[in-house]
Amino acid sequence: MSLGLATVSRPPGVEAFLPISAISALMSAWYWLQTGVIHSMHPAGLLIFGAVLAISFLFKRSFCSWICPFGFLSEKLADLGRRITGRNFHLPRWADWPLRGIKYLLLAFFVWVVFFGMNLADLRAFLNSPFNQTADVRLLLFFLHPSTTTLVVLAILIGLSIFVRHFWCRYLCPYGALTALVGLVSPTRIRRNIPSCIECGKCARVCPAGLPVDRLLTVHSDECSLCLECVQACPVANTLAAQTIYPRRRVRPVVIALAITGIFLLTIVFGKLSGHWQSAVKLRQMSRQIQYLQLSGLGNEHNPPSKNGNPPAAGF
Repeated sequence: MSLGLATVSRPPGVEAFLPISAISALMSAWYWLQTGVIHSMHPAGLLIFGAVLAISFLFKRSFCSWICPFGFLSEKLADLGRRITGRNFHLPRWADWPLRGIKYLLLAFFVWVVFFGMNLADLRAFLNSPFNQTADVRLLLFFLHPSTTTLVVLAILIGLSIFVRHFWCRYLCPYGALTALVGLVSPTRIRRNIPSCIECGKCARVCPAGLPVDRLLTVHSDECSLCLECVQACPVANTLAAQTIYPRRRVRPVVIALAITGIFLLTIVFGKLSGHWQSAVKLRQMSRQIQYLQLSGLGNEHNPPSKNGNPPAAGF
């Protein structure tokens, strides 16, 4: 990574898809709830975080199956696994259920730290800190110059995702845990019309979450991402469909797609018109932070940080 990258702009919306930004968004949300003010550092991350919650309420975990790049990558790894072995493996229930709880424990930990472990002064200090200002760049450098431990962990996760479909999403992703919990109160569910069902089992076989769709009247599971693969696989018209609970109406796939797209577009428009889209950190300040990170990564012990955590002023 050259120093020239310090002047390259990147879209603010990318903040929503960085793992560390989800934690920062939780902090920004708690800050907003306490002050009524959207913090000026990475505001796009907070707004898109809110959009994800709105989508999850309306259409369950559809963010995970329709938008999330990690979900897309996980699906492609699972496709690779099917080409290699002819199938994807499902963990037995005695292992699956406890492992599914890990993502909820991680979510609970982050919620506890942010909402119960940090007061307003702590939130303000972190959100204004150099670490938060350059969180996206730090993550980029983390993957550009990974340690041996990082490479080993990534290799294990990739290997598991090849053979166990959606391993990361199903067992480890705290963001997915949050969308799953919100999705439990969603008014939109997959519903089976029992009289017309021929019990072929195709819906259950294609379900990424391994849900027994062919034995359920309505799919209530937190693992349902409303991907509609079961609906597409059903050979009998109007037997499986996404429906609202009350009033009971079918929701066509195109409506879901347009609604999700519309929510994101409205979020972007609102952010830009209200001035809550671009981060407050200035380009020159960001350039200094990036240069300092690069020098630190090269082990430049002759240029230590100042006591307040900011990069040294000399030489910039």
